[in-house]
Amino acid sequence: MEAAFHPQQQARLAALHSFEVLDTDLEHDFDDIVKLAAATCGTAISVVNFIDADRQWFKAETGLGVRQTPLATSLCAHAILEDDFVEIRDTLDDPRMRDNPLCRGNPGLRFYAGALLKTEDGLPLGTLCVLDYEPGELTPLQRDTLRVLSRQVMALLEARRALRAADVLRREVDHRVKNSLQSLSSFTRLQQRAFASDDAKLALSMVALRIDALTRVHEQLYQTDIHHSVDLAAYVEKICAHLAGFAPQGVSLEVDTEQVSVSPQQAAAVGTYLNEFIANSCKHGFPNGESGLVCVRLKAMDDGLVELICTDTGVGLRDDLSQANTGLGRKIAEVVCMELESELELRNGDTGVVAILRFASQPQ
Repeated sequence: MEAAFHPQQQARLAALHSFEVLDTDLEHDFDDIVKLAAATCGTAISVVNFIDADRQWFKAETGLGVRQTPLATSLCAHAILEDDFVEIRDTLDDPRMRDNPLCRGNPGLRFYAGALLKTEDGLPLGTLCVLDYEPGELTPLQRDTLRVLSRQVMALLEARRALRAADVLRREVDHRVKNSLQSLSSFTRLQQRAFASDDAKLALSMVALRIDALTRVHEQLYQTDIHHSVDLAAYVEKICAHLAGFAPQGVSLEVDTEQVSVSPQQAAAVGTYLNEFIANSCKHGFPNGESGLVCVRLKAMDDGLVELICTDTGVGLRDDLSQANTGLGRKIAEVVCMELESELELRNGDTGVVAILRFASQPQ
């Protein structure tokens, strides 16, 4: 006897498809549940199954060996028309099952017990069921175990659907934030050209650098799924890879990092600083087209400090350090140091400029 459609068939199917579980791969979480159900109930078979429009599909199974069967022979298609729990001690004594080839075969399925998998609105999606080749009966504890495990199946489905929804929302937010930051960056750079005042140009330059740094902080947070801290090594490498594309011919950029986590605010400050240092090294350190090297070293110190060392092999600072006040951007350095609660050590090295920042990591 083939089961009738559920009274709320369209709503039930819409709910089932919203979980996006059909035709997904086997997963340990669900496999463990059916193994535990079969072991607890002492049956040969246990499955997590879903009743689709034209088939019965198994997310997990033990003792069966197939992933789907036609609805015409589905025992669970009958079960979803009943209450929360269905137990059939002998399928050949049940008018719905006695002509089912799966029950009349040799060996045939003679025992069935299933706990419905239901949404919060009470729509049945399928069952967690156990089956055996001999008539039988469950104990109260075994029935309660099936009910608890069926709720665990639904909890897994609900959690995964919520994660997918959150990811979709996050992608939409990410898209809008990036577009907004890019528009703001373009507007700021246009405004820089419109002002003649050096102070105004410097202020807008600081704004543009900060927007670029925040854009990459946002990208790093989005890609790592960590919303409270930034992998500074990956972030520095991303910043430097971007800036390397703007280096003059013959000037290369070398990056060496150690993993350390910092707050998004600290990462933005470091990004602003790197933008300014590398841009100025390329612009002022090699004035006559000389070749050279700009190096960025990020180290995690034993005392919890982070050390960022930036060097170049250019012409270096003049004796009066005027380049520190103009080329590097004194105001930008002051703001960065204030945010990092650090001081900038800036000097000439054996070749070129050496700039060192040390600050305490403060992941949130």
